[in-house]
Amino acid sequence: MIHLQKNNLTVFKSVLFQTTSAVIIGEESIILTDPTWLPQEIREIKEYIDEVKDNRQLYIIYTHSDFDHIIGSGAFPGATVIASEAFQANSIKQNILEEVNAFDQEYYIERDYEVAYPIVDNVIKKDGSTIKCADMTLTFFKAPGHTDDGLFTIVEPFGIFLSGDYLSDVEFPFIASSYKDYVRTVEKAERLVEDYAIAFHVPGHGNVTDQTDEIRDRISFSKNYLKRLKADDQTLEKDLRKKYRFFEGMKESHYQNYNYLNE
Repeated sequence: MIHLQKNNLTVFKSVLFQTTSAVIIGEESIILTDPTWLPQEIREIKEYIDEVKDNRQLYIIYTHSDFDHIIGSGAFPGATVIASEAFQANSIKQNILEEVNAFDQEYYIERDYEVAYPIVDNVIKKDGSTIKCADMTLTFFKAPGHTDDGLFTIVEPFGIFLSGDYLSDVEFPFIASSYKDYVRTVEKAERLVEDYAIAFHVPGHGNVTDQTDEIRDRISFSKNYLKRLKADDQTLEKDLRKKYRFFEGMKESHYQNYNYLNE
């Protein structure tokens, strides 16, 4: 369902984990991120894009390779795919596809497209790489820590910050790659918010915000969480339970975060 529609930005939010898929319409291009989850939800995104597409080229940015973020890739043949170098070089692509299959098997889900790991057309190799799409400039920054292949995108001149699975208002940091990288990535996000005129922040899960103070609060919370995790703060879990409505469903991710402290 549509979570936000303002100017040329439309954000769809799945009923599963409040996962977002952003659609940004430019003069000659359409940018889509992480088409997800359920067949009807992906169909709704596709129908919307077909309605507004005209002669525009469709670009899909994959913010990282978690299976829920690539699950809709096969529904958009002909799209130009953008992702990080680590996303392209991922050594566990087959495992990710098996996760998709396991999910569909568990819930008896049938899809009208073949699920496949995305083939990357534009590989992002370094921070500050840009792609120009007529009236839009996409600037990319590596964002490891949650996974090792994460990618931040700034879309100008619209001031849209696509952060993937960082800076959510419904999730604390989930570390599945490296604690040290996660800390550095949050610090990078903080610099980007200061260096760019951010009008909208679109997280991979949760709610879009157009409030700069809210973005800064999300960054501040992530930094504080990581520090308290490292310090083995015994009151941290209690505070998480107060802050997050769905903590019971996420608590294993919090416990698993401790496993990455020395990596």
